[in-house]
Amino acid sequence: MAKKSISGVAGIFLTEGKVVNAARKVREAGYSKLEAISPYPIHAMEEACAIKRSPIPYMTFLAGIVGMLVALALTYYTSVIDWPINIGGKPLFSLPAFIPIIFELTILFAALSSVGLFLYLCGMPAIGVPPIDKDLTCNKFAIFVPDTDKNYNFETLDRMFKDLGAVEVKKVTEF
Repeated sequence: MAKKSISGVAGIFLTEGKVVNAARKVREAGYSKLEAISPYPIHAMEEACAIKRSPIPYMTFLAGIVGMLVALALTYYTSVIDWPINIGGKPLFSLPAFIPIIFELTILFAALSSVGLFLYLCGMPAIGVPPIDKDLTCNKFAIFVPDTDKNYNFETLDRMFKDLGAVEVKKVTEF
């Protein structure tokens, strides 16, 4: 699955304090589609970029419930309908005996749905996407504003990024 290429401008910063401040100022200037790129999570970045809460926890919970119901249905069908064996007067559907199966399928469904939704929301795998800067995964930070943003203006963003402490401003033609 190849991700659509996006053009825009990226301001590259050396410290996380400057990039958080820049994200906040760029958002206050009316840019709504900005993306922050950093080598590790920055806790203040979510608020600065107005990142919405992820739907992944809700999907994980729902998939866990589905997994539990599938396990209950599977164990009930197997022990009561398909292969009923009366052993020593034990009930055909003995819930305590099936708790491990129910637990395992609950966890399996929740985990697989979380990973699948994460990959889908991130647009992964993105094949052939060139990096903005090779050091963004090591020691540099960036704020990227795509040219599809309603207020996009390269000259304004270039000046704003430099005023906010960017060491480099790059016009990105393919990201």
